[in-house]
Formats: sequence, C-alpha cells, structure tokens
Amino acid sequence: MEVFERKGYRKLEEWASTSQGTTALLVEGARRVGKSTLVEEFGHRNYRTCLTVDFSKAPNEVLEYFRDLRNDLDSFFMYLSSFYGVELHKRQSLIIFDEVQLYPKAREAIKQLVADGRYDYIETGSLVSIRENVKDILIPSEEESIRLDPMDFEEFLWALREKPLSTAIADSFHQRKPLPDLLHRKAMRLFREYMLVGGMPQAVSAYIKTHDFGKVDRVKRTILKLYREDIAKHGGTNKLRITRIFDNLVGQLSKKEKKFNVTSLGKDAKSRDYDDAFFWLSDAFITNDCFNSTDPSVGLSISEDHSTVKCYVADTGLLTTLALADSATTGNSLYRDILLERIEINEGMLTENVVAQLLRTSGHRLFFYSRNDRENPDNRMEIDFLITEPYKHAAMKHRVSPIEVKSSKRYRAISLDKFKNKFNKKVGTRYILHPRPLSVEGDIVKLPLYMAGLL
Repeated sequence: MEVFERKGYRKLEEWASTSQGTTALLVEGARRVGKSTLVEEFGHRNYRTCLTVDFSKAPNEVLEYFRDLRNDLDSFFMYLSSFYGVELHKRQSLIIFDEVQLYPKAREAIKQLVADGRYDYIETGSLVSIRENVKDILIPSEEESIRLDPMDFEEFLWALREKPLSTAIADSFHQRKPLPDLLHRKAMRLFREYMLVGGMPQAVSAYIKTHDFGKVDRVKRTILKLYREDIAKHGGTNKLRITRIFDNLVGQLSKKEKKFNVTSLGKDAKSRDYDDAFFWLSDAFITNDCFNSTDPSVGLSISEDHSTVKCYVADTGLLTTLALADSATTGNSLYRDILLERIEINEGMLTENVVAQLLRTSGHRLFFYSRNDRENPDNRMEIDFLITEPYKHAAMKHRVSPIEVKSSKRYRAISLDKFKNKFNKKVGTRYILHPRPLSVEGDIVKLPLYMAGLL
C-alpha cells in the first residue's frame, strides 16, 4: 500500500525526542487506519534497524520467548533477532509490537523492556482496552499512547498532491480572507470527493490509482466486514446491542435531529442498557460519540448528559458506503452522479458527520447543545457542535464557540442568536460551516466546509 504523509508521524517524532527510551508508545486506532504502515515507515527512517513482531502472524515459538525469557533478556533479544533476521543495535533499533491486543502478555512485558533501556518500543493495536485484552495483565505505567484517526481533509489533499491548495486554505482561515472563487470551487469539489472516499488509507490509495468509486467502495465494504467480524468476535455479551446500534447508524443520522433514539431499537430498549454498547463502538474507533452539554461552559464535560448522544461514523467514506449498501455493490456511475449532484443523497447527514470527524481528528471531544422548551420558544434550540477556544474580545480567555453546520447555501441560523442571548458572556466566536466562501459578520464567522478541520 502507498505510504502517505500523515500528521501522526510528527507525534512519533515528538515522542522519540522527548522519551529518549524512557517510555514505550502505544498507537491506537481503528482497523485499517494505517497504524502499522505509519510506524514501520517511522522506524525505517529514524533507526539503524527496525524489527516488527506482528502478533496476527507470530508463531508459537515467538510467543514462547515472551512467556519463558522475560527474566533473561539477553537470550530474549538474541532469539528474537535471530528469528526475524534483524540485527539489533543498542539505542539505535526500534522494536514494534504490531496488533499487540492479540497477545496482551507482550504489552505487559513493556515495563521490563523499557527498564532494560537497550531499544525503543512502539505498539500498535485496535480494541486494546476491551476486557478480554486487559483482564489478566498489568498495564505498564511506562506506556504513552496516541490515537491515529482516518486521514483528514488536509492529508487527503496531500495524498492528491494538492499541498499548495491545502496551504492556501490554511492561510485563508488564519487571515479570515476568502479564497478566490476558482480555488474555492476546486476546494469544494475535492471536499465532496473526500466525503465519498473517506480517509481510510486503502480507500484513498484505490481512488488515487483508479479514480473509480466502485473500486473504492469494494475496499470500504471489506473494512466494514472486518468491523462486523470484530463485533461478533469481541463484543461479548453486548454484541447483539452493538450490532443493533451499528445497523441503525444510517437511519439515526439521516434524521433532522441526529440524536440517537434508543427506543427505535426495540420497544423495551432503555438508554442505560446500551451505554456499554455505545462505549464499545467508540473505544474501537468505529464511531465518534457526541454528548449534550446541558449547561455549556469552558468545561463542557462538566455538564455532559450521557443519556443524550449523537453517534457519528468515524469515517464519512464508510458512512457513505453504509448508506448505499442496498445492493451487493455500488458502481462508479452512482457515486459520480452523487458527486455531480445529479442524484440526491442526504447531504445533511454526510456534512454533519464529516464535520464531526474533522473536529475529532483535530483533537476536540464532541459536544452539542439541545434544549426543547415547549413553554418558551426562546429556550428551544439545537446547536450542532460546541468547542472551547481563546476569544480575542475576552483578552484571549477561553469561551464556548457554538458551531452550526449547513449543507445548502440557503439557510437560517436562529439558534446561534438564541444561544448568544441565553449564555451571553460564556460565548465566544460563533461559527457557521457552509458551502459558501469565508465571510465575517461581527462575531459570526462563516467558514466553507473544507475548513472544519482547522477549528
């Protein structure tokens, strides 16, 4: 698979320069998000040698090294080096434990290996914190962790060799000046392509090589099949509930109000019975949960209501495939018609989902604000997303910034005014993300959708 420039690479560099062998790094992320490719590329570029133990393929002989030789590290490294044919050099070699969740004892050994100090260690894994993968081990305190998300829009542009455009978009955002019309139209076209393709590296690679959405769709269906298999294998007693949520994601997100209605899963379904199932999907990086912050302030999580959740698909390209999964395959022509707006698809669903994806990728936890007051219409409002950021009119102190997402060029944004009136000094810059060019009207900044990841 093609190796793409990823922002996660910088995080690996930061870890290596600050850790200096005092910690190992765990890279978590969804299946097929590019963890192994990224880490191996980092290892080969930055170390004299790089040894990878892939626990999805490691024979029992290698597993025995971890079981029998943990107290004899000289022999452990000698046998490991010999088996994989990689010479290890003190402080110049990286050892990678790939798919470490498949052999938790290797993760537990990190404490001793780091204390030994000879080499650096990076682990990669999915589902690393589900009960069966941690129940019999002591999680090492010497382990740092980062998450790797699907490629964001900027990384997608890099992969398409459109780095100058990504630079122009960033400059436009920071200077609060719109792109020229020609560049804006190009950016919006590529952003629509991104929503259909998504950010899973295999899907992006297939698109770059073929520009055939049908072939990209087949890649995404394979990934979705893996997710279903993971649910069946690792979902435990909750696998039926997890499957029900997964199968209802499109239906829930296609509604005007995106809040997940648990009662739609069955007449006896209760929110509290599904808490673990929602957590499982989020912990597997399959979904991004967005909670209602009932009394928004700088600490949005203080008032988060876990009984009210919007459940977005972590990769919008996968959501597109789920939405078009009525038949066994979806051909290139149907995707092209959607891209060129010849056929209508639920734009609101895809647009809000991709904004959630890009906000999460840029480091924000996801919150929204919703209030339904039958007696006082002024209190009735729905704000798609909330973030906190420095506000220039408050001496750069953090304030709550409400974000409204609009998929069409014609809209109203009454809720933003209601939110400002209700929470007053708690509120900072208000944002509208829409298909139009950037514009500023007082404390309302209207950004084109392709700038969502810069917030």
